[in-house]
Amino acid sequence: MAKTILAVDDSSSLRQMVAFSLKAAGYQVVEAVDGQDGLEKAKQGAVDLVLTDQNMPKMDGLQLIKSLRELPAYAKTPILMLTTESSDEMKAKGRAAGANGWLVKPFDPQRLIEVVKKVIG
Repeated sequence: MAKTILAVDDSSSLRQMVAFSLKAAGYQVVEAVDGQDGLEKAKQGAVDLVLTDQNMPKMDGLQLIKSLRELPAYAKTPILMLTTESSDEMKAKGRAAGANGWLVKPFDPQRLIEVVKKVIG
């Protein structure tokens, strides 16, 4: 059974690129338009990995990660940030919130797949 990835980003074109790349590699993808939508979709069904942007309306990536980590079902689910933010300070905030890894936009689809495979197989 294909593993499911929740892709959270307010950019529809980026979500489409991420979903296209991940689906081509055999993963199922659930898309969310912002952190609030991502949290709601995560509560509707468990996913194997969350891939989230940082800067989004309603709820940013750090708040999404903190909210997910408060849910028992997502206490250990891998969460990767995919964002334009690349400062050490922001990465430290991501780790403190519970992020497992960091990818910087623009992303290389092949590198994305490599990282996802390393994290969830």
